[in-house]
Amino acid sequence: MTDKPLSQGEFVALMAMLFATIALSIDAMLPALPDIAATLSPGAPNAAQLVVTSFVLGMGIGTLFAGPLSDTFGRKPVIIAGSGLYALAAVACYFAPTLETLLIARVVQGLGAAAPRTVSIAMIRDLFSGREMARLMSFVMMVFTAVPAIAPLLGQGIIALADWHAIFLAYIAFSGLTMLWLGLRQPDTLAPQHRRSLHLSALVAATRELAAHRIVLTSTLLQALTLGALFATLSSIQPIFEIVHDRAESFPLWFALIAVASMSGSFLNSRIVMTWGMRSVVRATYAAQLALTLVALGLLSVLEGNASFAVQVIWSIGLFAMMGLTMGNLNALAMEPVGHIAGLAASVISALATVGSVLLAIPVGLAFNGTATPLLVGVAVLMGLALLLSRRALGDARA
Repeated sequence: MTDKPLSQGEFVALMAMLFATIALSIDAMLPALPDIAATLSPGAPNAAQLVVTSFVLGMGIGTLFAGPLSDTFGRKPVIIAGSGLYALAAVACYFAPTLETLLIARVVQGLGAAAPRTVSIAMIRDLFSGREMARLMSFVMMVFTAVPAIAPLLGQGIIALADWHAIFLAYIAFSGLTMLWLGLRQPDTLAPQHRRSLHLSALVAATRELAAHRIVLTSTLLQALTLGALFATLSSIQPIFEIVHDRAESFPLWFALIAVASMSGSFLNSRIVMTWGMRSVVRATYAAQLALTLVALGLLSVLEGNASFAVQVIWSIGLFAMMGLTMGNLNALAMEPVGHIAGLAASVISALATVGSVLLAIPVGLAFNGTATPLLVGVAVLMGLALLLSRRALGDARA
């Protein structure tokens, strides 16, 4: 291990890989949903979607613990411990005999994955703040987006060579390699003298401080609405491509195209956020996504065949690009006034946003009826609420 700070390029790449634990854990499962349904829930194929949202639920709960623990014990030990839990849960997933057992193991896997996802945000805040943090988060999101581009292809390849159970072995290998990189190359970003007590009174006081900042509350609600749209889409996109558009075999390739194209959102944000400000970018993005969703709803009601599929792909690119134009900015806005409690702040914000997003996403995903309409209607509602909230409560547009 070295105490020398990483170059910004290597730091961005490492943070992106920590983030990518989440993307890999979700997106590599998408091609497996039909096989999981056929194997474990043949009478209720829609229930296989819960493999996605159960993981997200566990991640949301886990974020409540990962950040405070990292404020006390340091960033690196907590990430490594969480990754160990993640790997053990992947073993349980591999051997799960029923859907219920698999879902429980996925919740535990999400608990472990919360550490790299949440504590990496605290590590970035330890070193950067404000628009510079938002800019760095944009670069992290650009690198991170490469994983969703290849994850479904990886999942499909593993299924072809073995079966869907073996995907969980790939999760173990990825986590091990990332932890080796972190352990050998990245110094802990939280010095011992800056670590906080884990006493309940200290945690309660810090949480009250978070609640006193309006921007933290607003950002958390906006993240929940944004992630709700994302997880609803991830739950529904594979069956939409398979059933609505008859593209089951080519789904991983199309998903890769969508992921690569959506990198434009992060790239665009990195170029304009320093000039426009985080709030203006967020508001404009919600307005554009709402308009795109309403147009897509209208077009999909009259178009068929390749034209309908083209609309679906363009809409999906817009939805995923929205993440790069909003989430980094929202995280930076929320973390700006609470850098002295960055770990706990990242935990509480991520936990509330993630659990809230699951509650929003599950009914949208389960409403799938053989068309894309329930998904687009659900996303339109979420984007409408996000636009209204961002206009009324996000604060001064110059920042």
